[in-house]
Amino acid sequence: MTKMDRRKKYTRMVLKDSLIQLLKEKPMSAITVKEICALADINRSTFYSHYSDHYDLLFKIEEEIIKDMNKTLSQYNYTTEEVEALQMTEKLLEYVAENRDICQTLLSEHGDQSFQKRVMMIAHQFTVQSWMNNNNIDKEISEYISMFVVSGSIHVIKSWLENDMNKSPKEMAEIVIRLTNKGLASF
Repeated sequence: MTKMDRRKKYTRMVLKDSLIQLLKEKPMSAITVKEICALADINRSTFYSHYSDHYDLLFKIEEEIIKDMNKTLSQYNYTTEEVEALQMTEKLLEYVAENRDICQTLLSEHGDQSFQKRVMMIAHQFTVQSWMNNNNIDKEISEYISMFVVSGSIHVIKSWLENDMNKSPKEMAEIVIRLTNKGLASF
């Protein structure tokens, strides 16, 4: 049983790695199951015993990242609003740094845009939501502010990844929170 589990884990890992490698080169719509299998050195029948198609594989990869991000961020309890946002943002950036290759690929131009939106929702849930709830701002305006902050943060993270993470997760979290709480004038 454990031998089979190890083989399944290995097969899934190789298929995931192969898809991520191909996504670095071209968009999902240009990738085929045949290419993934060739790169992974896996039979197509083996592929189909694990996934219904290459979009299912991508979705499973994204779901794993989303689940891990939620788990990582849910482990922490914070006391004050600003410290909470800073620490949660730092934990999120540490997770991104630990999973740099896959996160950078999934957030790239060849990645799935729905994944980026789901990441934005997690960021909203864990960092922006508490800030919005603790300030007396009109609900409609808070939605605009939230979208601005989360979209900007995603693009900052993408840029950080593209620049070989030239700052630590803590430094990046401080920049994001400073921009979020005090705007450009704080610099």
